[in-house]
Amino acid sequence: MTVFYLCIVVFLLVLAVFDLFVGVSNDAVNFLSSAIGARVARFRTVLLVASAGVLLGAMMSAGMMDVARHGIMLPVNFSFEEVMVVFLAVMVTDVIVLDVFNTLGLPTSTTVSLVFELLGGAFVMALFKIHADPSLSLGMLINTDKALSVIIAIFVSVAIAFVAGVVVQYVSRIVFTFRYSSHLRYTIALYGGVAFTCLAYFIFIKGLSSSPFIAPDVKQWIAVHTKELMVGVFIAAAIAAEVLHLLKVNIFKIVVLMGTFALAMAFAGNDLVNFIGVPLAGLSSYEDWIAHGAPPAETFTMGSLMESAQSPFLYLSLAGVIMIVAMCTSKKAQNVVKTSVDLSRQDEGDEMFGSSRAARSIVRATQESKSALNRFVPASLSRWIDGRFSKDDAETTDGAAFDLVRAANSLVLSSLLIIIGTNYKLPLSTTYVTFMVAMGTSLADRAWSRESAVFRVTGVISVIGGWFVTAGVAFMACGLVVLLMQVLGRAAMFLFIFLVIIVLLRSNFSGTKRTETGQKDEGFALMMRSHDPLIVWELLQKHVCRTQSFTCRFALQQFNNIVDGLMLESPKQLRHVQAALNEERTELKKLRRKEFLGLRKAPRELAIERNTWFHLGANANQQYIYCLKRMLEPVKEHVDNSFSPLPDAYADDFEPTRRDVNELMQATEHMMSTQRFDRYDDTLERAEACKEELSRLRKRQLDRMQTDRSASSYNISLVYLNLLQETQELLSIMRHQLRAARKFGEE
Repeated sequence: MTVFYLCIVVFLLVLAVFDLFVGVSNDAVNFLSSAIGARVARFRTVLLVASAGVLLGAMMSAGMMDVARHGIMLPVNFSFEEVMVVFLAVMVTDVIVLDVFNTLGLPTSTTVSLVFELLGGAFVMALFKIHADPSLSLGMLINTDKALSVIIAIFVSVAIAFVAGVVVQYVSRIVFTFRYSSHLRYTIALYGGVAFTCLAYFIFIKGLSSSPFIAPDVKQWIAVHTKELMVGVFIAAAIAAEVLHLLKVNIFKIVVLMGTFALAMAFAGNDLVNFIGVPLAGLSSYEDWIAHGAPPAETFTMGSLMESAQSPFLYLSLAGVIMIVAMCTSKKAQNVVKTSVDLSRQDEGDEMFGSSRAARSIVRATQESKSALNRFVPASLSRWIDGRFSKDDAETTDGAAFDLVRAANSLVLSSLLIIIGTNYKLPLSTTYVTFMVAMGTSLADRAWSRESAVFRVTGVISVIGGWFVTAGVAFMACGLVVLLMQVLGRAAMFLFIFLVIIVLLRSNFSGTKRTETGQKDEGFALMMRSHDPLIVWELLQKHVCRTQSFTCRFALQQFNNIVDGLMLESPKQLRHVQAALNEERTELKKLRRKEFLGLRKAPRELAIERNTWFHLGANANQQYIYCLKRMLEPVKEHVDNSFSPLPDAYADDFEPTRRDVNELMQATEHMMSTQRFDRYDDTLERAEACKEELSRLRKRQLDRMQTDRSASSYNISLVYLNLLQETQELLSIMRHQLRAARKFGEE
């Protein structure tokens, strides 16, 4: 019995280490995105600052462990066996749920998943206990008040974060404008003083005073002299900010780096409970059970968990070190191109999300409300405000998604909100607080133009919707796991442990083979960052050229796959073609929008002159997909139903033409990729001759059908005729694409 529970505790601790690596890899962007998005310093410097914050936050986070111990359930009325079942179910569910959400690419939150897993597991276990002992009630088994306050805090924090982001950024932009360097003489001291004072209050005053590692007399002195300390910090910070400004030091960079430190510290202090809170609670339960002589596990109650956690300093330090290693070695943290940065960037660009009906309704209602409100605002005031928000000559570092003013506000606000929650022992969702602050500041900065607002609102709705999905799935999944463990006993426990091991192995090994689909499109990013129309035009031509040559190469590859799938009667190969065509159609829509944004930034005369050829080339790209889908559908249906194979005579007739099609499309792709159209006329002539040959093949096949009237021959003849017809269309599209590429790429 003792060995069994020891194995469970060890397994929980192993999962804690895994959770630390995965959780930090996923969540590091929460405190890195602002500093990286604003290009405030080198990535190595930002990582160093964040690492210091993570380590300090981890060592001061012991109080948050109470959430896992008695924040959701009341362990005094649960037995040791029941508590261990709930803890094991929570960790098993957490691994499986996070793996499923990551695989599907859905937004999730480790805080939300932990809270609702604990709630779901404790709720089901409570139902079992109430059924066995009707004298018990739900309020005696679940800490309903604390659980409700945690859930409400997560809900409310999302709204507060968004509103605070809007208000603070709007006021800051009115004061500093986008040309902030010229408006710092009388304001930077006040801004620096307020920012440093707020961060110092919640980091050092509230954080240190609640830390179990600070002596009681020091805590008492801090509590008594808090006001004096804050006044002193404000005066010192304001003077220091003004002096540094006079010395040509950018105060916003210092605020951003300090905000990164604070947010990393808040993340570690708040989110560490998500990763190791449950395993440490399980370890504490096991130690208490052993200390009492290992009595029957089903009767020994866990009143010890009602006491505040006394997490060993060594465990917290090791957790902080593991988080730092995970953050510094994670490819996700190093690439730092995440949803929040994409949705909050200042300029237009590739939108990750599409348009939804809800987003369109919200945007339309907002525009109507703004129009109605403008009637009551004096025209002179509107012009003055618009002038403060003018983006002409905006001061942003090359390659930055937004400027330092917004980065500083986002970091300070996010860290304050999360540290407030941490000090009240409310595990707020770091992911959603930082995300909603970023959305609020970007909205106030007028980064959501009429051209992009509907896409970004869709993104916000999708992310918030992901929170609800996470909560519901975590609650029901953990409840189901507890139910199975209670009904099936230890067999279910071993089964779930085995399942988790499989999930971990599959995730790690498949992750190493997975390509980085989210890599940055450097050409497009340069187009969006550049303010020189001629440079934009050059980059646009290269981008369009690359898209067209790739599409031509892709179309030829799928054409050959379709023909081979018909000749070899391979349903699997045809299914792969169908999936590839669907994926490429979606990708081409994104590329077209990217290139259209580039066309709008290009020189007006060139954009008007080449507009026709741009759209003709983009349409040709799409027409390739439609043509191949028309070619594929009858072939796939024929092969799936195992109808008569393609006769050798048909294949022999088509093979020379197929070789000609390959040579023509390869020549076309080469000309577009190199932008050297020396074989342009010859290719068009050969394509026309190939189309005439396809017409002769169609006539020959029609003659065959007049003499051979068998049903089996008729079916394959129709498929073959469609193949010939669509091959002709493929060549026509190739000619249009080649012509458009030549005209659009002319010097």
